[in-house]
Parts: sequence; structure tokens; C-alpha cells
Amino acid sequence: MNDTQRQQIKEFRGKGYGYGRIAQILSLSENTIKTYCRRHGLGGVVANPAPINGEVHHCLWCGKEVVQPGGRKEKKFCSDKCRNKWWNSNLDKVNRKANYEFICPHCKKLFSAYGNKNRKYCSHACYIEDRFGGAE
Repeated sequence: MNDTQRQQIKEFRGKGYGYGRIAQILSLSENTIKTYCRRHGLGGVVANPAPINGEVHHCLWCGKEVVQPGGRKEKKFCSDKCRNKWWNSNLDKVNRKANYEFICPHCKKLFSAYGNKNRKYCSHACYIEDRFGGAE
């Protein structure tokens, strides 16, 4: 490692680049970068990781910048709270494929259930009535 590379490492760490990203840019081993940074007080978790390929992503609900984890699926929301609010206000965009229709054996009413193809009763009350104290 030469002095130019050392200077570049300091600059990249200051900009928020991680060890792997710096190693890739400088064509050095990630462990070499990691060791150098730790020995010179540049180690630790990067507070604001640099966006991959210069892309900046924003939360679909609040518009806050979303930090993208490397090697994973793109994050669209900054938190679970924002994700739930967005999906609850955009129910028309939910593709619900697992809708099943049944006839309740107790009250003979037609009902639909989402996600449970083995359901038999339309409600807990019908289940109790039919199983334990129903009409005979």
C-alpha cells in the first residue's frame, strides 16, 4: 500500500464508504483496508454509508432518504411504521391471491377467508355452537 492509497482510504472513509467498497475501488484486499482503518482510528460502523452506484433512494411514505444495504433487495421504506401506513393507504395495490370461499356448516352462510384454505366455520361462535352445543 502506498501513500496515495492511504490518503484515498481516509477520504473514502470520511465520505462514508465501507471496507468492501474501498477495497473494490483501490483493488486491495478488504482485510488490508480493515486493518489499516482500525490501526489509524478509521474503524467502526459507518454512520452514513455512501449510496451504491450514486443512487439515492427515498421512502415511499415520508420521503426520507433510505440507506440501502449492500447485496440485498432494495429497501423502499425507512421504517416498519412507514411501510404499514403506505400499504394501508394503498390496499388496491395488494395482490391477494389466496381468497377462498366456503359455506359454513352451522349457519349455511357463504363466506370468504384469506389465506386459510382449510377453514370450515364463518366465525368462532358458529364453531362453538356446532361442535359443543349445536342443534341436534
